[in-house]
Amino acid sequence: MPTRGIQHIDLAVSDFDRSLAFYLDLLGPLGLKEMARFPTYRGTEEVVYLGSDAPGYTFGWLGLRPADGGEHRYYDVGVEHIAFEVETREEVDEAHRRSVEMSAKVHHPPEEDSDIKGYYAVFVFDPDGFRIEVFCQDSGYLGNR
Repeated sequence: MPTRGIQHIDLAVSDFDRSLAFYLDLLGPLGLKEMARFPTYRGTEEVVYLGSDAPGYTFGWLGLRPADGGEHRYYDVGVEHIAFEVETREEVDEAHRRSVEMSAKVHHPPEEDSDIKGYYAVFVFDPDGFRIEVFCQDSGYLGNR
């Protein structure tokens, strides 16, 4: 039997409150909100899950939990980026505007991909250096279901 998909991904972050604010500021206007809070399996902290109950939302939850230490380095072993799909280029542009307003580091401003026609995206770094993509795509690309 095949998998049903990814239900959640947890990120260990250096400053929980700062990261929660970043994700809610960037993705809240796109429908992401706090869905649940649970004690972690260690029982020493909570994990907060962000998601959406909007029709058509297909990803599970993004979890944020305090890290024990260390730092994420872009392109070291670990998560390279996490992408969130939206319907329109205007939503991508608005995500970019919000990123600039909150002084997030923009890796690539909104642009159409040079290899994939109709794929339009912005890339920003979260406070710990995880690269976050907000994109839309024309129908026909492999990601459309």
